[in-house]
Amino acid sequence: MNIGLFFGSFNPIHTGHLIIANYFAENADLQQVWFVVSPQNPFKEKASLLDEKHRLYMVNLAIEDNYQLQASNIEFHLPQPSYTIDTLTYLKEKYPEHRFSIIMGSDNLPAFHKWKNYEKILAQHPVLVYKRNSIDQVPDNLQGDIRLFDLPLLAISSTYIRQQIKAGKSVRYLVPDKVWQHLQEMHFYK
Repeated sequence: MNIGLFFGSFNPIHTGHLIIANYFAENADLQQVWFVVSPQNPFKEKASLLDEKHRLYMVNLAIEDNYQLQASNIEFHLPQPSYTIDTLTYLKEKYPEHRFSIIMGSDNLPAFHKWKNYEKILAQHPVLVYKRNSIDQVPDNLQGDIRLFDLPLLAISSTYIRQQIKAGKSVRYLVPDKVWQHLQEMHFYK
C-alpha cells in the first residue's frame, strides 16, 4: 500500500490540515494518509504544545469517518525530539509491505537540507509538496523524487486558532465540529 505521511504537531488539527490530507489521498496515488502526531518537533518549543495524547485524540475525532485518513502515534514510542528519518526507518521495519511518502508544505523546502539525514530521506522516499507561502520551486540543492502540487489552501494555522481561543474568540468552522466541541469542553488553549 502507498501511504502518505503527514507529519505535524496538529496543535490543534484544523480544516486546512484535512483539506491537504484529503487532496493527497485523492490525487497522489496514495491509498491512505497517516497524520503522524509529533510529540516534539525539533524546531518547536515543547512548552507550547498540548499533551500529545490530547492532540492525537482530536485528530481521531476529526477523521473518524474517513477510512483513507488515519491517525498515528508512532512517534510517541520513539526518542524525542522526533526526527523524520528515525520515524521512516522504524516504519519501514515495522511495515515492509508499505511504501511511504512524505507530505509537506513548500515552506519547509528551503530548510530541508538541515533535516537529519535529509539525503537518505530523499533517496528512499517520495516527497509530495503542496505550494505554500509563495514558494513554488524545489531548491537546486535538493535531489530526489520531489513533486509539487497546487491545491486549495486556507490561510489558517494552529497558531492563529490558539491565539483566537486565548482571546476568547470562537474558532468554530476553522476546526471540525467535534474538535471544536472538545476544545470548548476541555478549555484548551485558554
